[in-house]
Amino acid sequence: MPADTLIQNVPDRFGFGKPASPAQIARLDIDVRPDGVGLPAGSGTSAQGAVLFAAKCAACHGPGGVGGPNGSLVTTNSTAGKRPEKTIGNYWPYATTVFDYIRRAMPFNQPGSLTDKEVYALTAYLLHANGLIDEKTELDARLLPTVKMPAQPRFVPDDRRGGPDIH
Repeated sequence: MPADTLIQNVPDRFGFGKPASPAQIARLDIDVRPDGVGLPAGSGTSAQGAVLFAAKCAACHGPGGVGGPNGSLVTTNSTAGKRPEKTIGNYWPYATTVFDYIRRAMPFNQPGSLTDKEVYALTAYLLHANGLIDEKTELDARLLPTVKMPAQPRFVPDDRRGGPDIH
């Protein structure tokens, strides 16, 4: 059958599914931008995050975020002379992206099950473990976007018009 005949036979609608309600859309519209737009209310500390990490994360990411079967999250000095493993401390460009990823995708067996307060606490724990914030820092929507990540300068916007060379 010629292609133009196939196109003519495609219906406008297939008759399945239903429009998403505003409430359904709102549950999925949880993205967080690098500048912090989209961060929810709440806060958390490294101490709170340490308890959560041991209970919900260490089985996959190792005690303290090092050496687990699904990759380390914490930068160590054991990579001298080798290409370092990509961790939060040496690869992620924005602290808000750490929050966003944990909130959407973790824990692996129950993604999206953590409260916003738990996500702030886990983010604080991981940032502290990587030496990026003080142990007493209480992260919230105001403070999280101000955390400077060491890898941020190595990332360049992809405007499809080119950009500075990365070395």
